[in-house]
Amino acid sequence: MTDGSVWSSLRSDSDPDRPIAELVDSRRLTGPNVIQLRPGAVIDVSVASADVDAFIRRWSTHTQMMLDALAWAEQAITTRRVVGGVSMAISAPIDVLYAATEINEWAFQATVSGASVQAFEQEVARLRALAAEEANAATMAIADAAARAGVCCLTDDDELSVGLGRGSKTFSIEALPDPDQIDWAALYDIPVALVTGVNGKTTTVRLSTHIAMQAGHNIGVSSTDAIAVNKQVLDRGDYSGPGGARAVLRQPGVDLAILETARGGLLRRGLGINQANVALITNIAEDHLGDFGSSTVEELLAIKWIVATVVADQGELVLNADDPMLVQRAKDHKGTIVWFGTSNTQLIDRHVADGGKAATLRDDSLVWFDGKHWSTLCDIASIPLTLGGAAKHNIANALAATALTGCLGVSVEMIRQGLQTMAPNDNPGRCNLFTVSDTTVLVDFAHNPDGLRALVPVARSLGKQKRFLCCGQAGDRTDEEIRALAKAGWDLEPDAVFVSELADYRRGRGPSEVFALIRDEMLNHGAVDSQIIHVDDEHQALDRALENAQPGDLVIMLALAEARSIIERLNAATD
Repeated sequence: MTDGSVWSSLRSDSDPDRPIAELVDSRRLTGPNVIQLRPGAVIDVSVASADVDAFIRRWSTHTQMMLDALAWAEQAITTRRVVGGVSMAISAPIDVLYAATEINEWAFQATVSGASVQAFEQEVARLRALAAEEANAATMAIADAAARAGVCCLTDDDELSVGLGRGSKTFSIEALPDPDQIDWAALYDIPVALVTGVNGKTTTVRLSTHIAMQAGHNIGVSSTDAIAVNKQVLDRGDYSGPGGARAVLRQPGVDLAILETARGGLLRRGLGINQANVALITNIAEDHLGDFGSSTVEELLAIKWIVATVVADQGELVLNADDPMLVQRAKDHKGTIVWFGTSNTQLIDRHVADGGKAATLRDDSLVWFDGKHWSTLCDIASIPLTLGGAAKHNIANALAATALTGCLGVSVEMIRQGLQTMAPNDNPGRCNLFTVSDTTVLVDFAHNPDGLRALVPVARSLGKQKRFLCCGQAGDRTDEEIRALAKAGWDLEPDAVFVSELADYRRGRGPSEVFALIRDEMLNHGAVDSQIIHVDDEHQALDRALENAQPGDLVIMLALAEARSIIERLNAATD
């Protein structure tokens, strides 16, 4: 393939009549992200691997020409090769991100279709007008003043805030003051912790919040469930993206923030804040693979690792020493690392010998090394979330919460008290136990193979006669992920499986398609046809399981679409 003139179209050698690439998505990046650490705009482009180099060269040339023409020459151009194509970004001032997306889209069209000099000049005039209309000098003036004052500035389409939590002030974008009118001496930032990973995020956030509340903090929390201050829910929904983070960080009564940071928000918009005191990555596992930019666990790790970038200069990165991918990636981290874990004792011992902080186990007790002294916290069995030690994944979550809160300055006494006072049902949807007519019901939100495998020792520890599994899966998982979930479900050794259709979660798949994959995989591993029952929804699955169960049996309810109403129902019915 040859590039030819910059103004000519770029076509595939294998099919000259076909454009070389397809635009998958175009969006703003409002904070640090997997491609660059600055705000900007990105396009995701599907392009054959053989054509990527030529496409990047041509797109970069067009983009730089437009940036120069608009006097945006100081902005950076960055690319990220992924399975199936490339993501290409330009940085931009925070007040002109929509114009930046237009620049990116023009460069894409110019690359695949060509452009004339006259058309280029017309586009320059159009984009210059768009940027001038969008530009907000007052926003940039306050952002610059905040940087000089050493406090965070958060902005979106409607509001701008300076400082964080109790030390913040929020203004309407339509009525921004002159920076000289702001009492900068009254503004400050509060400690912020970010929590990401694949499994254990929400439990770790909830347990860390509980611990910090024992220490008297007013905690602002954003998560996949809600935004809240302490136990007061401000709004329910998935607030694990940058919008939820900004909402929490603008709460005037909050003196510490713990922000769950999920893959979707990280990939689509980036982080909601560009600095934090502590960042925690619980683990990396196969989940939500198949989306552009997160098709492999390696790409998923790169997305999760964004949180590490905002603590590299000043702050602490808490990592799972039992996760090989995190251990390997940590070798390149320039900042301070704090480890937690149970099995990689050699790594933790070396780290502690060098004065590093760590949370681990000794003789069935949780221990914490603060960089100078070891402290024994409590026995595993005394932590209610571990269900007497059977919920091994919650031992890991307890260690993670210990490290997180220890890094935030919570005392050993308060960490100990918090670990021992949070009940399983204070963590809704995660390893909750109910009794209905002498049948035990275990409710969990496990939605990937690793999460489901974590329930195996829990189910075995309950020692019930028969087991009934209620499960389902969203259609946006790959066939391989759905099959792996089914295999993990069958490892629970159920006597019958009730598979919910989850019509609202088909996400492009046809009716019964997910059920067929689950059924086929379980049959491959020894199930018989009569053991796999198709039902409409999760309440029906629970009904059928309870109808078949006898006193002393166990129902494992993997709640997804109707988790909240399932828990409310079981709370009302429990003996």
